[in-house]
Amino acid sequence: MVGNLATTTPDFSLEDIPGTSGRIDILCRCINSAFVLSHGIRRDVDAYLILRGGGAAKTIHLRGRDLRHLNPDERTTAALLKKALALEVESRWTKSTPGIFVRAGDLADLSIFSGGTTYYLREDGSDHRGLPLARDGTFVLGDHIGLSEADEAILAGLGAEIVSVGPKSLHADHCIVLINNELDRREVPSHPAGGRERRTNGDE
Repeated sequence: MVGNLATTTPDFSLEDIPGTSGRIDILCRCINSAFVLSHGIRRDVDAYLILRGGGAAKTIHLRGRDLRHLNPDERTTAALLKKALALEVESRWTKSTPGIFVRAGDLADLSIFSGGTTYYLREDGSDHRGLPLARDGTFVLGDHIGLSEADEAILAGLGAEIVSVGPKSLHADHCIVLINNELDRREVPSHPAGGRERRTNGDE
């Protein structure tokens, strides 16, 4: 997730996140959509946030299997990001809180694209429901500004598939919900009439 204006410092107010943080509130909603379930956290999800709103870009990595203290509200999520941004970092990952790491770097510096399929979520892409989406794929999307031409060139060089979640223009966090839902549906096995399996996660 690329936050074009998202601040790279902790100097924003939790009382006015949209107005003081370069729209980190958008990233917070994306985090919650990526991870939060009714009774737990998606442990098999990793999220990378690219923050470009001031000075050198920073990347925050949220690792589902280790993530703690994440609640559904934006303020708590923003507080976790604020703590990560307060750390002095270089190009190596630095741990902030359980499951959250930060370093200096931009989209081109991520190593997650080295394996698996990359999907670029864009309105004019192919319908995701007609594609063989990989469960371990990497999904890239922008904030309300979108990705730059340089970003798109990076993704094109990776052979990223351009996909869309529907005919309407949606918020980034809603796109994440739809992708997670599609992957969930493909994961559930078919059952005979009258039979249904209840799936649980590790937190139930």
